[in-house]
Amino acid sequence: MNISLRQDSDVPLRHQLSEQIVFLITTGELRAGEEMPSVRALARRTNVHHNTVSKAYQELVRREWLTRKPGSRLVVRTPSSPAEPLASGIDELINETIQRARKMGYSLQTLRSRVRERLMAEPSDHLLVVEREAGLREIIQHEMEVEFEWRIESCSPNDLVGEPGLMIGAQVLAPTHVAGDIAWLISAKRPCFPLQYSNAVEQTTTIRGLDLPSNIALVSVSASLLKTARGLLAASIGRVHTYQEVLLSEEYEVDLRGADLVFCDSIAMPRVMSKRKIQYQLVSSDSVRELRTILSPDS
Repeated sequence: MNISLRQDSDVPLRHQLSEQIVFLITTGELRAGEEMPSVRALARRTNVHHNTVSKAYQELVRREWLTRKPGSRLVVRTPSSPAEPLASGIDELINETIQRARKMGYSLQTLRSRVRERLMAEPSDHLLVVEREAGLREIIQHEMEVEFEWRIESCSPNDLVGEPGLMIGAQVLAPTHVAGDIAWLISAKRPCFPLQYSNAVEQTTTIRGLDLPSNIALVSVSASLLKTARGLLAASIGRVHTYQEVLLSEEYEVDLRGADLVFCDSIAMPRVMSKRKIQYQLVSSDSVRELRTILSPDS
């Protein structure tokens, strides 16, 4: 577990630690069910007080990134499935045929099941991005639109639970830590494709390669991406460089020509004026290649 903390950073150690663990989970380096080091073991490894580790762990449990199994240490949370599946929510699509089905002696339950089964068996005609935070959904959707000539839609996991009909005709895509939560909703014939997030090797390497104290900025439409990056980059930035964040919420340009280095998500990239900017691609290139193979099996 690669964690690097900076004692003299303006970012609290607890936040650096918790956000780096979140990043390790979202990039797949820590997997669901994997046991975390004990508080004291991780404190020794990172050279921080055990209370700092304990508070970071408590925060991650509260945010449902970690959970505790009886008689064992904390583990990366494994998505849980509800006991009962929800109704398909597809009745609205077949209202015009209800009366005819009744006249022919079919029950509404039979009609619903058969229509949904037929629709789910049809080839996908669009991609559906499922992610909790609106900003991350927007970034993933934009990156998929760049990579694929498919119609792309998006929703939250709660939207999908409330209306499973959103999946009809869709190849569902979700980050790995979300895919497990919605797996019980998805047909086994067309399972959810888990998206792996990219690591930040290029970003941290670039910062460490700076010869002079520099003003570094990060621009994104996602508040959670900014939060995670703050903890992840703190060790590389230290007190040598200055750091600022910009959360984009409207269609406007940001003038950061006073910054020496700016990291941008794919949406922010064309809206930032800077003498040096680097794009952070949220979805890993491996995930994109694998998805392209699935969508075009004959290519």
